[in-house]
Amino acid sequence: MNIVNFAETNSLVGVYVRELRDVGIQGDRMRFRRNLQRIGEVISYEISKTLDYRKVEAVTPLGIAECYEIDDKVVLATVLRAGLPFHEGFLSYFDNAENAFVSAYRKYTDEEHKDFEVEIGYIASPSLEGKTLLLVDPMLATGVSMELAYRALLTKGKPKKVYIASVIASKQAVEFIEEKFADIDASLWIGAVDDVLNEHAYIVPGLGDAGDLAFGEKL
Repeated sequence: MNIVNFAETNSLVGVYVRELRDVGIQGDRMRFRRNLQRIGEVISYEISKTLDYRKVEAVTPLGIAECYEIDDKVVLATVLRAGLPFHEGFLSYFDNAENAFVSAYRKYTDEEHKDFEVEIGYIASPSLEGKTLLLVDPMLATGVSMELAYRALLTKGKPKKVYIASVIASKQAVEFIEEKFADIDASLWIGAVDDVLNEHAYIVPGLGDAGDLAFGEKL
């Protein structure tokens, strides 16, 4: 699996990730959501360089110009709810993409919130058969939600290739995704990788709960 870690190169992604992490900045929900969007936009542009294109003709007021269109049929899929601003960033670039949504949540089995199972509660998707799937979720803690979301989406058809994108991932999640997606044409695009996953399966230093920071705390 090809892994692109934006923290290993100089780019604006690193600036946006810093603002997402900073407790003095992340309290501004609009700015938090916008930074998720901006990272999605940058990653979209980088992913666009790897897609297939076809030549087309555009009629101008003065003649005909040779131009290009994406030859891939793109489906943009997002894990709810924290993924929504991230999704918007991708959609602003892949504006003709079809869209899919999957809800995945932690169902805790103990009072300390240490043991949990990830459950899929909702899925809405077009056919994925032979298409290019962009599967995006800002936080990749264990990787289980991402894998289960993908397995759920497979009920809608088998894509020809898969792009997985996150803002912050744990090292453990990266290894998990590498193993689970080893047999398909998949790549992983990440803003940063953190080494620690604590006893509650939260990424450390991470940035906190992306869904709460974007939309407000949930009961």
